[in-house]
Amino acid sequence: MARREYGSRELHQKLLHKGCAEPVAAQTVERLKTQQLLSDERFVESLIAARRRRGYGPVRIAHELREKGIAPEAIEDSLGKDDAGWLEEARRVHRKKFGAARPKSYAERAKRARFLQYRGFTPDQIRRILDSREAD
Repeated sequence: MARREYGSRELHQKLLHKGCAEPVAAQTVERLKTQQLLSDERFVESLIAARRRRGYGPVRIAHELREKGIAPEAIEDSLGKDDAGWLEEARRVHRKKFGAARPKSYAERAKRARFLQYRGFTPDQIRRILDSREAD
């Protein structure tokens, strides 16, 4: 049993890297998809859940999914417009790293914004976290 889900393109590339011929790799991937042993939808859901648990935001997750060959429409549908959920996730990540205290200076605010941006949260989410009356 696989330790994690794989995307179609990712598995195809892995087979090629291991020395599998192109037609055989393509046929294998299609057969696994037909048997529902390989699913890009499951892969997307699994990756989003794993990255979200690790404190990453929608921008970074979307970038990783694009790198793994997932269609932009599927990414948009999967990440959704759950801004309240992502905002709460950004708040949780911010609180874990910096505590509940508000930034005391512009430099501290910039440091926090860079951290949240690196984690993949949108500028609007970052602004809302840092502008709230309570950082928490």
